[in-house]
Amino acid sequence: MSGDTAELKEKCKKTIEAFKKDLSRMRTGRASASLLEGIHVDYYGTQTPLIQLANITAPEPRLLALQVYDRNAIDPVMKSIRAADLGLNPSNEGNLVRVILPSLTEERRKDLIKKLKETGEESRVTMRNHRREIIDELKKGVKDKAMSEDDSKRTQEEVQKITDASTKEIDALLAAKEKEMLEV
Repeated sequence: MSGDTAELKEKCKKTIEAFKKDLSRMRTGRASASLLEGIHVDYYGTQTPLIQLANITAPEPRLLALQVYDRNAIDPVMKSIRAADLGLNPSNEGNLVRVILPSLTEERRKDLIKKLKETGEESRVTMRNHRREIIDELKKGVKDKAMSEDDSKRTQEEVQKITDASTKEIDALLAAKEKEMLEV
C-alpha cells in the first residue's frame, strides 16, 4: 500500500503548486508580470492568454510594461486588463501598454487578504479530500481482506503525516503572502 502514500504525496505536491500559482497572480504592492498571467484576451475571436500576445516586464516597482506584438491587439489587451477585476487601468503608448499599479488602500488590502485566505482554505480542503480518498481505499482494503488492520492503521498514520506537512506548507506560503500584502 506504499503506492497510496506515493499517490497522496504527488496529489499534495500538485495542490501546493497550484496554490503557488494562484498566489503569484494575487496582487501585492509590487509590480510582477505574473499578476497578468491568468488574463485571456479576445484575439480575433479566440480567447488567447495575454502572455502569448505581449512581452510583460516590470521596469519599476509600480509599473508593468507590455510590448504587444500585434498593434491590432492593443485595444483588446487593454480591455481584458480592465475587465480582470484587478483594479488596473492600462494606457496606450504606441506598441507599448503601460499599467501603473495604484497604491493599495487599506480596504483593498483587506479584500485581497480575505480572498487569499479563501484560496488557502480551498487548497486545505483539497488536501483533506485527497487524504479521505486514500483512507477510504485503505478501509476498503481491510474490508476486502486485501490488507491487515495493522497495515491499514500504519498507512493511515503516514497519510495523516503527509497531509499535515502539506497543510503546514500551504499555511507558511499563506503567511508569507499575507505579510507581503501588508507591506506599504
